[in-house]
Amino acid sequence: MDAITEPILTVRDLNKTFAGGFQALKNIDLDIDKGEIIALLGPNGAGKTTLISVICGIVQATSGSVRVAGFDITKEYRKTRSMIGLVPQELTTDSFESVWSTVTFSRGLFGKPPNPAHIEKVLKDLSLWDKKDDKIMTLSGGMKRRVLIAKALSHEPEVLFLDEPTAGVDVSLRKDMWKIVEELKATGVTIILTTHYIEEAEEIADRVGVINNGEIILVEDKSKLMSKLGKKQVTLDLCDPLKNIPGELSNYTLELSEDGNQLIYTFDTGGDRTGVTALLDDLKLADIYFRDLNTTQSSLEDIFVNLVKETS
Repeated sequence: MDAITEPILTVRDLNKTFAGGFQALKNIDLDIDKGEIIALLGPNGAGKTTLISVICGIVQATSGSVRVAGFDITKEYRKTRSMIGLVPQELTTDSFESVWSTVTFSRGLFGKPPNPAHIEKVLKDLSLWDKKDDKIMTLSGGMKRRVLIAKALSHEPEVLFLDEPTAGVDVSLRKDMWKIVEELKATGVTIILTTHYIEEAEEIADRVGVINNGEIILVEDKSKLMSKLGKKQVTLDLCDPLKNIPGELSNYTLELSEDGNQLIYTFDTGGDRTGVTALLDDLKLADIYFRDLNTTQSSLEDIFVNLVKETS
């Protein structure tokens, strides 16, 4: 029988109310397992950055607890902070420092002894080795973001937070970032990323958390979420246009295109039966014939938009 392992990160009943009375986090409960990638999705102001800031010890919670590998972030601050790496949204770096010196300095901040071999590996993994002696002010935005990741990895953290890591980054660099994240996961690093890019979550996350108005709406395995909340549509290209949907087909969730040439049937992917076969039989009985049939499935983006709509 496998031993039950404790989550690497445990958040319990976490609340944060700012001085003006605004409650940014409401009763957050979250467990994250070692070596998984979890994507936190949510609109602007949902509480994503506040949650990360509390876990990383930058912002103090009003109530609740956070434990990293069993250690309390308040009572054992130095211990837990050394286990966490953070890549912030803002490109805040020491403009006049070289890449090598700023990344090396970051490692020292966490009390880790010098390890030039580790710094070299991090810079090579992030395609920064040829820029190691360049001043940060001379780098492009994408390269500066890589430097932020290098700084976050300099002290060999067990948990890495990426707060909107690919905001303002071009598509090719975004795909490079995804590759880096996958490689980090393979070494056992736990990764929590916040993102606006739904395709980012769809591409690399094991689980997806949706946060809105300071509350976590759900945390679900990505594939389970898509099958549970996803919808499929069957579009039928009709041989002859219809003026309206016949009454005998009222049991189905059908929509008629404006020109009457297409009939669209929507069904839940999680249902026991799709109803497509029965629909086709009933169409035949109603003397409605089609020349072509196409299916589409809702994306994570559709699911996210619907969830946020329901809880706003």
